[in-house]
Amino acid sequence: LFIERFFRRYSDTLTVRHADALAALMDLSDNDLLDVHLARKTLSQVDAALDRADVHEVLKMLREPL
Repeated sequence: LFIERFFRRYSDTLTVRHADALAALMDLSDNDLLDVHLARKTLSQVDAALDRADVHEVLKMLREPL
């Protein structure tokens, strides 16, 4: 559901950088993605390679309330 909301909100303004970061997040297991989305784990706790600015930016976009 949060991915659908993300695309409804940002589809017209997404960049290649955003797409790459989102793809990296989508490669996580469902449990890890949910833990990161809900801030139960940090990006570095699930995959140190994801602890980078573009992924943090997309994660912030995913977390924005309606």
